[in-house]
Amino acid sequence: MKTKAVILAGGEGTRLATLTQKRAKPAVPFAGKYRIIDFTLSNCVNSGIFDVLILTQYRPHSLNDHIERGRPWDLDRSFTGGVQILQPYKGRYDTDWYSGTADAVQQNLNFVRRGRPDYVLILSGDHIYQMDYDTLIQFHRDKRADVTICAISVPLDEASRYGILDVDQNARVTAFVEKPANPPSNLASMGVYLFNYDVLEQLLREDRETGSSDHDFGKNIIPRMVRENMNLYAYIYGGYWLDVGTIESYWEAHMDLLNMPPSLNLNDRTWVVHTRSEERAPAQIAVGAQIRNSMICNGAIISEGAIVERSVLSPGVFVGPNAVIRESVVLTDAYIEAGAVVERAILDKIVIIGANAHVGSSTGVGDLGIVCVGKNAHVPAGFTVGPNSILGTDLRPEEFDAFPNKVVPSGTRVGYKGKK
Repeated sequence: MKTKAVILAGGEGTRLATLTQKRAKPAVPFAGKYRIIDFTLSNCVNSGIFDVLILTQYRPHSLNDHIERGRPWDLDRSFTGGVQILQPYKGRYDTDWYSGTADAVQQNLNFVRRGRPDYVLILSGDHIYQMDYDTLIQFHRDKRADVTICAISVPLDEASRYGILDVDQNARVTAFVEKPANPPSNLASMGVYLFNYDVLEQLLREDRETGSSDHDFGKNIIPRMVRENMNLYAYIYGGYWLDVGTIESYWEAHMDLLNMPPSLNLNDRTWVVHTRSEERAPAQIAVGAQIRNSMICNGAIISEGAIVERSVLSPGVFVGPNAVIRESVVLTDAYIEAGAVVERAILDKIVIIGANAHVGSSTGVGDLGIVCVGKNAHVPAGFTVGPNSILGTDLRPEEFDAFPNKVVPSGTRVGYKGKK
């Protein structure tokens, strides 16, 4: 029985603020050396699924460069499918941006059909988790399901962010509601669906002909299956799973990696998370530097007297003399100059934090108080950036002249007008 995976990787990810100004959400770096989509791709190959379609849409360039022919995931193959990256196109019939997740699959159904799969596994490219899909497929077969939806228990106060479902004692789905204001339960859809191919094709064809539909799996396809009493089952997942869809959840996921033991074990050699890695020299740590409970990638340089606590440093990060980094996520080639302090912050690639600047606070204000600094931004020397602030991409030092006292107040946005 053959399974084809379809990864939905077109997410704009507006709630990730400046991290997605120049890249799609699945292409956002994660855990130092990875991208978010690496986890879903690695789940596929570790589960023996080597026929993978990736559907992109929003700013796909970083994602395309990262995946290319799929060699790091052993997906540079053709006879057994390999990986294909597909974007919206105009063909015989006018098409446009995908109107929903179901529409994205419908528009590429000819590619899904190739190889005549028995099952189609619909996946999100922007979740952090490790799952053996082979166990899911066996569950699906045992239940003789038309569709199996993966579900996980979430805190009830967060349940309104998800599709919420209810099941009977046989795991059959009896109710489903998308992002309810008052969630009836805390059993949430993970956005992982396993379809029998013939069922998928029929549902998509009928949904396309429904003018009132949003053409979305969570909003339309799954609720319709519940209403029509189709063979829809829930596979309850008990491992670690997180939708890193907000600045806060992205930061929290990194802090989870620093727990002892970590919530997600990246050192498990039986379940390797594959990625495309750059060749970098080993990390260099000077005499007198202090590193506590942190992850430090190749090419990082930690200077004399610097302190790094409970943080993740990506390849090529430079930490100057006597600089301090606490509870922060620092992406590739960021440069923290001498005496600077970075606390509860996310610094994108090639960010420069000037000498003796102070970005963020470990105490926070109201919520976690995370500061997000966009790619290639330069915070001038001696400036203070308050908690909850968002700094846009490509900011130059002169753009901070609006703050003559060298203080960017808490909650300020500089060069960024999007959502958070």
